Amino acid sequence: MQPIYEAEEKSVNRDQKKTDALLDELLKNHKTPEEILGEGGLLKTLTKRLIERALETEMNEHLGYEPHEASGRGSGNNRNGKSKKTLLSDSGEFEVAIPRDRNGSFEPQLVKKRQRRLNGFDEKVLALYARGLSTREIQGHLEELYGVEISPALVSNVTAAVQEEVTAWQNRPLAAVYPILYFDALVVKSRQDGPVKNKAVYLALAINLEGEKELLGLWISENEGAKFWLSVFSELRNRGVQDCFITCVDGLSGLPEAIETVFPEAQVQLCIVHKVRSSLKYVPWKDRKAVAKDLRAIYGAATLNEAEEALKIFGECWDEKYPVISSRWRESWERLTVFFDFPPEIRKVIYTTNAIESLNYSLRRVLKNRGPFPDDQSITKLLFMALQNISKKWTRPIKNWKAALNQFAIMYGERMPR
Repeated sequence: MQPIYEAEEKSVNRDQKKTDALLDELLKNHKTPEEILGEGGLLKTLTKRLIERALETEMNEHLGYEPHEASGRGSGNNRNGKSKKTLLSDSGEFEVAIPRDRNGSFEPQLVKKRQRRLNGFDEKVLALYARGLSTREIQGHLEELYGVEISPALVSNVTAAVQEEVTAWQNRPLAAVYPILYFDALVVKSRQDGPVKNKAVYLALAINLEGEKELLGLWISENEGAKFWLSVFSELRNRGVQDCFITCVDGLSGLPEAIETVFPEAQVQLCIVHKVRSSLKYVPWKDRKAVAKDLRAIYGAATLNEAEEALKIFGECWDEKYPVISSRWRESWERLTVFFDFPPEIRKVIYTTNAIESLNYSLRRVLKNRGPFPDDQSITKLLFMALQNISKKWTRPIKNWKAALNQFAIMYGERMPR
């Protein structure tokens, strides 16, 4: 007995041969790219006819009889001509005939009432928007590729549908425990409430118990401070976050105090890389390499005692020329040296905010060619779409996470979820 899968394969091959024969017949009189893909070409014609035939089939099913059949007489409803509708598609713009019934009860499914764009067209607009193209750039791009003219209002309407997803994402429930949280900000321009202003978009990136990166939310504000950060952390707690072990920040105003208020057991680690950068601002080029080397001896020490000794030596060497550097390190010493409490597997993850810096770099590339946004909602919408677009890059798991997780289990055993 012939196996079922062999019979199915032969059936597929027969269908394929029929399709190829049909395509050969269609292409017989269409040779050039313009005749196949151009305005009035084969592809557009086929798409138009396929849609119209499908709509006619839908009408047959709705009425229950074929055109001109005697069974339709006295049925209470019959065909009532056709209306014209212009559709936008990946193949460009074309006109189709939509059948009508006398009772007005026909609801086409392939091309719904008031639908002006075929499935797939909106996705093209959203993909271009997510890459940072402005409304006018999207208009020009679609006109160049498909010969389709669209209005700025159409782009706004297509992207407006994303706002519901943004709201749901920003309010989604979160895990109870995150071992590590990173916080950082990037600056954008907004016309919200009047003239153009610089606004900061604050991001909270978490490392979950599986070692995967998860962006918890986006918040926009003109001014940072303890009050603003308290509202952010209160929101995170309301969404389910009960604890975090370590938070890595770059010294944003009021942020450490707000963390310690809402999550009193969390340890705050200031970003070493940001601290080094801010320190080197005081140093001319001729001394920069030597100062950077001596700073590396501080944060690269094996133990806290060695780091304190390295800071002392640094002061003896450079305080006469650059006294502000060692004094600033001593002011923040307690929050700069949290990572010394941890083994090497965890130090590499927490002593810098590189995890969120790489994310911000990708977002800045999307924002760099954009002018001022009309409102804050537009900023959030674009960044959300860009995050979906670049997710494969910034969501890569942390290296050697298993070793770090074992250390967390030892150090925070009673706080680790079971």
